Amino acid sequence: MTLPAAPADMPIEPQSPDASPRRRHRLALGVTGGALALLLLGGAAVATTTALQPASTASGGTTLMEPQVYQPPAAPDVTPATAAQTAGVVTITTDLYYGEGAAAGTGIILSSDGTILTNNHVVEGSTSIQVTVESTGVTYTAQVVGTDPVDDIAVIRLADAAGLTAATLDHDVAATGDTVTSVGNAGGTGDLVAASGPVTGVGQSITVHDELTGAAKRLTGLIEVDADVVSGDSGGPLLDAGGQVTGIVTAASSNSQTPTGYAIPIATALDVAQQILAGHESGNVSLGVPAFLGVTLAHSPIGAGSSAAGSGAAGSGAAGTGAVISGVVPGLPADRAGLGAGDTITAIDGTPIGSYDDLSAVIAAHEAGDTIRLSFTDAGGAASTVTLTLVGGPAE
Repeated sequence: MTLPAAPADMPIEPQSPDASPRRRHRLALGVTGGALALLLLGGAAVATTTALQPASTASGGTTLMEPQVYQPPAAPDVTPATAAQTAGVVTITTDLYYGEGAAAGTGIILSSDGTILTNNHVVEGSTSIQVTVESTGVTYTAQVVGTDPVDDIAVIRLADAAGLTAATLDHDVAATGDTVTSVGNAGGTGDLVAASGPVTGVGQSITVHDELTGAAKRLTGLIEVDADVVSGDSGGPLLDAGGQVTGIVTAASSNSQTPTGYAIPIATALDVAQQILAGHESGNVSLGVPAFLGVTLAHSPIGAGSSAAGSGAAGSGAAGTGAVISGVVPGLPADRAGLGAGDTITAIDGTPIGSYDDLSAVIAAHEAGDTIRLSFTDAGGAASTVTLTLVGGPAE
């Protein structure tokens, strides 16, 4: 599998032990042309065993999402999933940014050997993934096969899996008025629940806003349902009346008195999945995870680390002087090679490094497993060159 030439060395800001952990990407969404605020449902960040879930508060007419201690939602229309509804469904838990946080979501089994379809935001930022097949209770480790952050689709694969029951898919688009059921890892508890309701619209468009950076993207062609789907349901199946998967649950309203969920039609999701599985890295699709050196920044505007690795927002030296690093991730290549806070990377494989942008671009041209020669000067001005092997970084 060819790993993507994507922005590398995602900087990570270690949190102090008493800091409140939070999900790197807590995204609020707004329906185009309206005031309804929505949530992506990938799951809440957790520290040890305490789960956090975004809660909605209003400020100046803008919906803000702040972490709150998770309390299981009181949802009379949500019931435990039946055995039939559980078939072909997995729950997903991830460690984010080398232990800085954790998250939870849901996935759909596509093949008996462990190919899993889920949302990109369920695995984004993950550095390890655990997947439980709910029909058997067996837990597997998983690797990212490929991602499409624009269409919010990801494919992961279980290690050493065989004989799994794949979900039954319905490629026909759901119609308004159809009764459907969302099945997912509500609240990230690991227990599948089901929430039923009618389809209230098809071909819907919503705009996704990152509450911390202001970045926006648009999801189109969605199925809108009147069902009480909640955080953690993302990546799970939207079942039709016959129990077949008609969509992949992705978002829900956060401030509407009437519960509203949104799902990507399964045919749309499979188009992306098939491109990933065919190994076609083009357009929005990246394969695998980016190469990673393990350099950290002293400050990140979004808490757990910026995905815009080449932004140079921090950790850059003056123009032409090299990339000044503020720290390293313990146990990763830079740390093992002896680099530390205050060191300045000056060259990689003989290519001069004048800034963090240069460093990011050079690492992005590599794949995990590549060996590089890295030249640097320490805080005292002594020059050294070390050889190190890049690893796979947080999923993008």
